Amino acid sequence: MKVTVVGAGNVGATCADVLAYREIANEVVLVDIKEGFAEGKALDIWQKAPINLYDTRTVGVTNDYSKTAGSDVVVITSGLPRKPGMTRDDLISTNAGIVQSVTENIVKHSPDAIIIVVSNPLDVMTYAAHITSKLPRTRVMGMAGILDTARYRAFLAEALNVSPKDIQAVLMGGHGDTMVPLPRYTTVGGIPVTELIDEETLNAIVDRTKNGGGELVKLMGTSAWYAPGSAAAQMVEAIVRDQRRVFPVCVKLEGEYGIDGVYLGVPVILGKNGIEKIIELQLNEDEKQLLETSRGHVKEVMEALDNINAAKA
Repeated sequence: MKVTVVGAGNVGATCADVLAYREIANEVVLVDIKEGFAEGKALDIWQKAPINLYDTRTVGVTNDYSKTAGSDVVVITSGLPRKPGMTRDDLISTNAGIVQSVTENIVKHSPDAIIIVVSNPLDVMTYAAHITSKLPRTRVMGMAGILDTARYRAFLAEALNVSPKDIQAVLMGGHGDTMVPLPRYTTVGGIPVTELIDEETLNAIVDRTKNGGGELVKLMGTSAWYAPGSAAAQMVEAIVRDQRRVFPVCVKLEGEYGIDGVYLGVPVILGKNGIEKIIELQLNEDEKQLLETSRGHVKEVMEALDNINAAKA
């Protein structure tokens, strides 16, 4: 198995490191536009192999997609973080251009690959990669739900003073403050979380989850990388090993949940073919309304990209 990670920054390098350490693929290729950057990160990860005892080869290349040929899975982390004075449209335009270029190169050299998008704004970048690749929606998806549920579960584990291993949760919608955590589907060792924590504390944890990325930016001055990189690697593992794991991922909806043509996070079964099945939960009216609010926000951002592309045409 061969996996490519495009973008050797903090998130991409973390993803490659986890893939290598867990021996998820025979070869991991890191790609970056900065001369020598991917090569250095890949060499560092490879030199750790005798210490941590793994066989996965890590290779780095500068903008040479021929070395990625035949990849089974490709993770796209490329893009710029939002900087002071940069509008949302500026960020969308810049990162969409990057993601579209990367996707074209990936499909050219690995037409059978499954693509996982991590670049932000996540939902609209998944849209950009999907329409550029012309691949089935089951093979182009975005990583956000695993990260968001991990934050939610970590906060709950802290509040309840229990192991995060025992907490299971579902989260839907867009990646950002309109995401939809679902306490009704959250359990601790099989026990509904609502039986273990009061409503006020639970609501505070939900709000903290929605702003989880912003909290880290405020603390560090930059966005997170350990959890996002590990989350992307977990998706790769589910695909490469055909684990059929149930994860929330960003995918184009085509009628599910009464939504058509919008990219949102929903629970799916993830296996060797990518998204094997989209799971439709029986949402109550409050949950449906929250999902509709999230849909409207993502649709607005998708339309912003459409307008930018139309202006360029």
